Amino acid sequence: MRNMIKLSKRLQQIADYVTAGSRAADIGSDHALLPVYLLQSGKCPSAIAGELNTGPFQAAKRQTAVAGLSQAIDVRQGDGLAVLAPGEADTVTIAGMGGALMAEILETGRKAGKLEGVKELVLQPNVGEEIVRKWLTAHGYVLQNESILEEDGRIYEVLHALHGSANQDGKSIEQVYDAGFLAANLDNETKHEWLYRMGPYLLRRGEELLHNKWQHEHGKLARISKQMEKSDLSESRDKQAQLKAEMDTIQEVLSCLRTAKPLSSS
Repeated sequence: MRNMIKLSKRLQQIADYVTAGSRAADIGSDHALLPVYLLQSGKCPSAIAGELNTGPFQAAKRQTAVAGLSQAIDVRQGDGLAVLAPGEADTVTIAGMGGALMAEILETGRKAGKLEGVKELVLQPNVGEEIVRKWLTAHGYVLQNESILEEDGRIYEVLHALHGSANQDGKSIEQVYDAGFLAANLDNETKHEWLYRMGPYLLRRGEELLHNKWQHEHGKLARISKQMEKSDLSESRDKQAQLKAEMDTIQEVLSCLRTAKPLSSS
């Protein structure tokens, strides 16, 4: 066998979540590192690598050729899930873009029937994770687990979800997003919203990186609020009040991290 691909920590976490034996489709595949690894490791029998831009598309074709996997990995050029035919993938992976764009790609593909037969989604949004979590919930994908990691000075979250029909352990969306474990002095609606923003599994596990990420966000809001103190505009005072409420909620939720009870994950 040719040299085994060495993945970054971020891509390795995505690969680890992919179910063995599934037909994978990596959307926005860039150099096709993930599909090549999935086949080299024996985890997937076949894969599709989708890429919109010509440069990365050609790079992906070269990568699969060098790995001797051109027959098993189909490199396709196209926008998002448009590269798929309904029913030809069990698992879809998307990484390295904002949550809003990721949700847009998923929704456009869903409306076109491209997610037909897709039982598993492994997603790594760079920002806007709550948008992706809400899309998953709205379309019957049950979050199974999520990870948070730091690489090259950046913090990433990776989400693993199964469609309701493939969710063999009976885990429900209601269980995943049950905010009862948060001993925060907040109403249920606010608690629920923060599960989507911070991640239900990450919150339950009290992840240190999650704490660091949101403390950093708290600091950003504090600096913005400080700058607005110089303004006498009523709009600025209103915005300051909103920022303070946001900062107080962040601290309230973070104070619960060490007391949360974990939800079993797959």
